[in-house]
Amino acid sequence: MSAPRPRRSRALALVAAAAGVSLTLSACAGSAGGGSDEAGSSGSGEGFEYDAPQEDVDAVLEDLDPVTLTFQPSAASQNSVMAPAGTVFKDIVEERSGGKIKVDIVWGQAIAGWTEVNDALADGRIDVAYTLPVYEPTEFPAINDLGTSLAGLSSSPFVGEMVANAVGSEIAWDNENVLEQYEAKGLVPLNPLAASGGYYTVCSDPVETAQDWDGLQVRIASTAQAAQVENLGGTPVSMEYGETFEALQRGTVDCTLGQLVPSAEAGVFEVAPELGYTTDSSFSRSPGAYLAGSTYQELPLAYQQIIFDSMALASSGGMQAIIGGNADAVSQAKEAGGQVAPFADDIQDEIRSYSEELTSEAVANGEIPEDIQQVIADSAEQWTTEFEGLGYTDKGETKDFDQWYDPETDYTAYAEAVYENGAAMEHRPS
Repeated sequence: MSAPRPRRSRALALVAAAAGVSLTLSACAGSAGGGSDEAGSSGSGEGFEYDAPQEDVDAVLEDLDPVTLTFQPSAASQNSVMAPAGTVFKDIVEERSGGKIKVDIVWGQAIAGWTEVNDALADGRIDVAYTLPVYEPTEFPAINDLGTSLAGLSSSPFVGEMVANAVGSEIAWDNENVLEQYEAKGLVPLNPLAASGGYYTVCSDPVETAQDWDGLQVRIASTAQAAQVENLGGTPVSMEYGETFEALQRGTVDCTLGQLVPSAEAGVFEVAPELGYTTDSSFSRSPGAYLAGSTYQELPLAYQQIIFDSMALASSGGMQAIIGGNADAVSQAKEAGGQVAPFADDIQDEIRSYSEELTSEAVANGEIPEDIQQVIADSAEQWTTEFEGLGYTDKGETKDFDQWYDPETDYTAYAEAVYENGAAMEHRPS
């Protein structure tokens, strides 16, 4: 991990304007794509500085032809709790471009499903999309291994989420294998690793002891999570998340190992109200990514810069959606009569020690640095300190998160810090 990057001061008037609409509700985003030589994304024409006043940007764009971007975010519909992942990005892009760039949002993977979305980006059917590279571990092994290595991070539904996303974005931007694997597919990373939310067990019955894990049927989202469940004595079951509610309702699976936001949105706690969590370690993440395709690489430089900046700043709303969703999930579990409780110490010890083993195996694949655990620990410490300085601190335990979380929390400072002080700024098109 390199030394902390000097903070750049900027009053983000653009973000403030968008916040009045829906910025504080948006879902995950990140930085945008690829340095000019690294990802083949350099555009023609004049660009502008990140902190340029709007009138300077308007002057650069004056003679450019209008364009429309097709954006496929993660949300199923405009009514989804995750919908602002699309709407906030749209607001910021259209505001900063003075309407020269229009964003057409396509909900529910209507153009291409998770296994086809990367092809759709490469062939131009979609311009920008949220993707799940962990669904294709052989195509994107570096991202898969970085997701495994993030299991060493401490878990909390508030600061822990911010730290994991900041660390994940940074270590992915700093990994040449990650960037080259996207480039080989004709893709430009807008956020190469979106850590999104932490993983919790959501079960039909309480899972309190090591014996409770014996034979437990658990829906998982990645190969590393499958290994972790097996190590605890359970049986991993791979399925699309949309099938999870019915599987829990019918007893096809006993638990899902998943993020809390989609669990709350899908009403999973109605059939599986028992919520379990780690405290000083975590399950491996199943990272997503925000990617652009072939059409992005053909855009003028100034348009690429607007997309780059807008995706980074929209991460403010991403944290609001993830963390607010965590609080909602805790509340829903309680209302459904379930327990919200940490795993027993012996289970947590096993999760932590086996996560270290899995990370060592991931390192042996040659896709991530040998010192990745130390890199992540150092990065997490730096980001935790920075976020605390910005006023973001945990004020209680996960089981009481619905009581101590302030839903009016503003994550604008978070987004500024991660973009301006992290690795993403170094990849801004120029």
